[in-house]
Amino acid sequence: MANLVHLSPVLLVMFTLMVLRRPPVQAAIAGTALVVILWLAGAADAWQAGTLIAAGQDTAVLFLSTAFVIVPGMAFVILIERLGVNLVLSRWVQSLGLDRTQQVVFIVLGLAPLLEAMTGFGVSLIATVPLLLSLFERRVALRMALTGMAIMPWGTLGLATVIGASLAHLDAAALASTSALTSSFVFLALGAVALYLAGVREIKALGVLGTFWLVFIGVLYGASRWLGPEVAGVASGFVVAFSVLLWALLRGRQSTGLQWPREAWPYLALIVCIVALKLLSAFTHWENLWVVQGAQVLWKPLASPGVALTLVLIGLLLGTRHSEPSDSGLLLGLALRVKRPLLTIFFFLAMSQLMVKAGFLAGLVQMLTGLAPSAVMPLIAGFGALSGYMTGSNVGGNAIFMPAIALLPETSRLLLAAVQNSAAGHAALGSLSIVMLVLGLAKTSAQEEGELVRFGFGLVCLNTLMVVLAAWVWMF
Repeated sequence: MANLVHLSPVLLVMFTLMVLRRPPVQAAIAGTALVVILWLAGAADAWQAGTLIAAGQDTAVLFLSTAFVIVPGMAFVILIERLGVNLVLSRWVQSLGLDRTQQVVFIVLGLAPLLEAMTGFGVSLIATVPLLLSLFERRVALRMALTGMAIMPWGTLGLATVIGASLAHLDAAALASTSALTSSFVFLALGAVALYLAGVREIKALGVLGTFWLVFIGVLYGASRWLGPEVAGVASGFVVAFSVLLWALLRGRQSTGLQWPREAWPYLALIVCIVALKLLSAFTHWENLWVVQGAQVLWKPLASPGVALTLVLIGLLLGTRHSEPSDSGLLLGLALRVKRPLLTIFFFLAMSQLMVKAGFLAGLVQMLTGLAPSAVMPLIAGFGALSGYMTGSNVGGNAIFMPAIALLPETSRLLLAAVQNSAAGHAALGSLSIVMLVLGLAKTSAQEEGELVRFGFGLVCLNTLMVVLAAWVWMF
């Protein structure tokens, strides 16, 4: 009974989202308020001002590290939308002359993960939805867009993985590389789903998919381990996309060359900036010049991808200053678009930190530590998928359950944290908020809406199963 009371804030969040169908920000506020009420009522550890201050410090540090990526990232998204960059990318892909198998692999394992890993916020859909609608029948195109979206949980330059590592007290590179392994079966399964949707059923096509899947996994794991989560998703998507184009060129099916469209320079500038800052950090360790310390978490702002986003954003503003009319509504538009996700993430972080510091998660941890690791995997994957699907955010999903994993034994913590990270990430990218974005971009009917919601939920279930299977394989 005590465990049920301690988990009631999470249950309230689930009820508010799934039954009352309220926005995630309202669910997060309700969950945080219930934690405070139960704590003051004596349902957990004794109330202490020091505990409250510690929770506040860690919430503030984690929120600042998130906001420093989301705010310039969203501003970047707004500007590339205005410049029509993703429309140019769509036309470029259509001109490449790829066959069906090459198109599917290029988009699902290449372009979509590349764009989503770089920016997050579903930006890849702005490019892939119009592109897929021009290449495939409408019903197929919408499902493939959602499939390509759900394949990459390293959105927003690995932000959720970095935050998850802080919450679980793990090294971000270690969590990212392990998450690449726990997500490995998802990449293959969703690639196969995309081929099936496109009507490609030959064994040879599966062999092609398997080859590029190994490339994708190898680059994702290596980049995660040696470069960090910020560039891992970008590197894997880029290498697969470039490899498909090179393969098509060598086979004589691609006649326009490999030249990146000039109008899409902001993406290249962002990649170059991220890599340059990573190299600078490796040689000088300049990120240690500024460290923001909380009670149990710390943040190095100079190591954040927010630095690269800010520099590229400044370049974009300066570069378009003369060609674009001055728009005083930019800041207003930015405020409107970041307000809700930032508030949602803030209250989910506050709820999780209060639950950890006040001892709400002790019962859950005790239950999990009493089980064998192989039995814990499905539970963690289920918690992760539920949290990601409910919140529509892999950061929000990690904020709910990752603090509990931090309290588990060190021997199994890394793999369990990777399961949580992968399950939450893939579920968030198949959630209702992403489905609604696809529907909005494609201007769909009510019937299509219901079908796509059910398809997205099916993807979440498939992805969660694949994460559990992959975790079992890597554990044994």
